[in-house]
Amino acid sequence: MKVILALGNPGEKYAYTRHNAGFLVIDQLAAGQSAHFSNKPKFSADITELNMSGAKILLVKPTTYYNEVGIAARAILDFYKLALDDLLIIHDDTDLDFGKIRVRKGGRDAGSNGLKSLHTHIGADFWHIRIGTDNLLRRQIGDVDFVLSKFNNDEHKILRDWTIPEAIKLISTFLDDTIEPLSVKL
Repeated sequence: MKVILALGNPGEKYAYTRHNAGFLVIDQLAAGQSAHFSNKPKFSADITELNMSGAKILLVKPTTYYNEVGIAARAILDFYKLALDDLLIIHDDTDLDFGKIRVRKGGRDAGSNGLKSLHTHIGADFWHIRIGTDNLLRRQIGDVDFVLSKFNNDEHKILRDWTIPEAIKLISTFLDDTIEPLSVKL
């Protein structure tokens, strides 16, 4: 079994904010498989199960809010007795230009409270796909307001037409164990 856990905040209020870039990716992946999320309180998450690449896959959207996603990750890893190599994290990254994607295993939290929570609860040696969200607005409004701001229309189009499909291709490399560190951009 493999777990793909996206960082984000639950609720319609946050649906298209920069912090929810990971949720947008796995929502699209689930929709492409006609899968629907259901709330699983014992995991503090909304979860759907897929069969892809001949394996059982859990798509996970923690309901703990972004800064406490490690709680959901720990509960799932413990319950299913999984290793960190079975886990892929997808999240936004304000240090990457909008439209850039980076794949990496391990690394530091780079100031991300979601990654800090994961590092506290499960360690840091997991694969992750970082979705770049940075633009000039960040310098005008500051980080907290920026990560909770919504994508503009041009960014929505890029996310829909390039970023999300590219991230889903990279998820496939995780599922077939060919994932490797890389950076891609528009």
